[in-house]
Amino acid sequence: MKVLCGIGGSDDSFRALDRTVDRAAVAGDDLTVVVVDNEDAEPTVEEVRTRAENAISEADIDAEVRRVEGDPGSRLVELAETEGFDEIVLGGGHTSPMGKITLGSIAEFVLLNAKTSVTLVR
Repeated sequence: MKVLCGIGGSDDSFRALDRTVDRAAVAGDDLTVVVVDNEDAEPTVEEVRTRAENAISEADIDAEVRRVEGDPGSRLVELAETEGFDEIVLGGGHTSPMGKITLGSIAEFVLLNAKTSVTLVR
């Protein structure tokens, strides 16, 4: 399966990265990790990229890490469509005290606009 994992530096995105890398190691997925801008995250883009490269190296898999600029949600949807990805994996979603899931703006945009399957890791 051709998988696109979008990360922006949040704890949720790093959970999605770890889970996606683990799955790719077992299933032999063709993995591309895309580092996007996330104003709500503390790590720098280079720190996020380094963490992704380290996770891939530790899992001993062959995967590409890219940096994309522009609106993160739009860019992820565009890449998935133009490059024929089977799935987009993102971190996100928090449960409110009332039990409802609240999504960040990037995850919400991708879920509402992607024509491919989307997996949200919480």
